[in-house]
Amino acid sequence: MTVVPKIGRKAPPAAERHYPCEACGADLRFAPGREMLVCDHCGHEQEIPRALGRGRSGLREIALAEGLAAHLPEAETEDVRTLKCPNCAAEIEMKGAVHASECPFCATPVVADSGLNRRIKPQGLVPFALTEAEARAAVGIWLGRLWFAPNGLVQYARRGRKMTGIYAPFWTFDAATHSAYTGQRGDAYYVSKEVRVQVDGKWQTRTEQERRIRWSSVSGRVARDFDDVLIYAARSLPPAYLRALHPWDLSALTPYAPDYLSGFEAEGYTVALADGHREGRAEMARVIESDVRRAIGGDEQRVGMIDTEFEAETFKHVLLPVWTAAYKYRGRSYRFVVNAQTGQVRGDRPWSAWKIAFAVVLAALVIGGLVWVGNLQQG
Repeated sequence: MTVVPKIGRKAPPAAERHYPCEACGADLRFAPGREMLVCDHCGHEQEIPRALGRGRSGLREIALAEGLAAHLPEAETEDVRTLKCPNCAAEIEMKGAVHASECPFCATPVVADSGLNRRIKPQGLVPFALTEAEARAAVGIWLGRLWFAPNGLVQYARRGRKMTGIYAPFWTFDAATHSAYTGQRGDAYYVSKEVRVQVDGKWQTRTEQERRIRWSSVSGRVARDFDDVLIYAARSLPPAYLRALHPWDLSALTPYAPDYLSGFEAEGYTVALADGHREGRAEMARVIESDVRRAIGGDEQRVGMIDTEFEAETFKHVLLPVWTAAYKYRGRSYRFVVNAQTGQVRGDRPWSAWKIAFAVVLAALVIGGLVWVGNLQQG
């Protein structure tokens, strides 16, 4: 269930805020990698007012208990208007009077306006570092390395097709943990064992070393502080895509300012804070188990029980930059995403039937040639 914080006076939706050019009045957009707002109409540039205050020191950590109980101050929430994709369930924050759009993740037409929703406001974001042209080039390089990709799709992707810059929602979680554990430590030892083997038609006896494990019961405690455990706060991107986009350099997080969203879209979170917290604890549990295995030591380990206490838990809602493209080529849809901070690419794996058939025929010819040469040598 989505947490709806207690609210008072409503603020104007963040997605409906515009930044007019000081020279001509046209809308400005954020220039990736430049910390500037630029005007595509007249070329004027303006500094982002909050750019001087960027840096992790300005980020706000929120007590997790307050977020889960929906006891957040009004300054930590905002009204947003979203359109929900009927295909992949992405919720895209809309600007102005727009009532129809195309989903940037799957190219599905979206017309259903979900209205205003009160959401937890982002505490920080990583600004776009790659331009659209750089992201398109990264997709072209990625496709070019896939030998079985259709040539037509590679050319189609490199032909200047539009990509959409979108800020994807994430939760981050911090915690101090103390874990008590029980288990068994396995230490390897070897015993000599005589075996009979047949060599050149004759039976021989030889000595081999057999590995065995001596188990002993152990118990103890481990502690670890977690900082910024990152959980995707939506379901529109599959887990495999997210893993491919890692790692993110969260040292580049800057305090949230709507200026950075100018000219870009933002995906609303659809994973509630409580659900994200459960996923965050599961990530922490995997790390803690690794710590326990190291503490047990030995050559093998059996983990019996781990009892973890969580303290000083905090969270943030942050936005991370992604370039997306959904291409329809010869009746099929292909989706690509680019980490707009590092240039990592992940997309649907295209296949060329002609290239696969050629590879099969070529492999058959090579194998046939080797067999023929072998027969000649034996003759």
